Amino acid sequence: MRKLFSCVVLFAMGVFGYAQGPNPSTEETKAEIKQVVETFFDGFHKQDSTIIKSTVADNIVLQTTGKNQEGKTLFRTEEFSKFLKSIVGIPETTKFEEKLTSFSIQVDRTMANAWVGYEFWLNGEFSHCGINSFQLIDFNGEWKIIYLIDTRGKEGCMD
Repeated sequence: MRKLFSCVVLFAMGVFGYAQGPNPSTEETKAEIKQVVETFFDGFHKQDSTIIKSTVADNIVLQTTGKNQEGKTLFRTEEFSKFLKSIVGIPETTKFEEKLTSFSIQVDRTMANAWVGYEFWLNGEFSHCGINSFQLIDFNGEWKIIYLIDTRGKEGCMD
């Protein structure tokens, strides 16, 4: 009887444990997240607000930090609508590129962080570099950016 009870308990644990559904592989999930970030930048470079919006959740938070000329820390929050207007409003004569230099992605269940190094180039000249830190949530199988903060600076960029 004791063996039967143990078997039933183990069987129930297996059934109920799997009832939440299989989890995709970590590498597969990381690839999906990387694709969301790359799609965001595809829209950014094409100045296409529709592409950018397809990668973000409602009420996304955008922030930036860096140091001013005196070495004091700057920190500001930007409205997403103003960010989009500034991107689509860049004149055709201005060439810009944010080169992604590295990716580090961590995932836990429905939350992920993508730590993405970058160099920003304006009209073929190096402008600045830093890190984009994306926070993403898996909304029922679709990863969306909910938060983006970046650093900006000129030191230690081309090492």
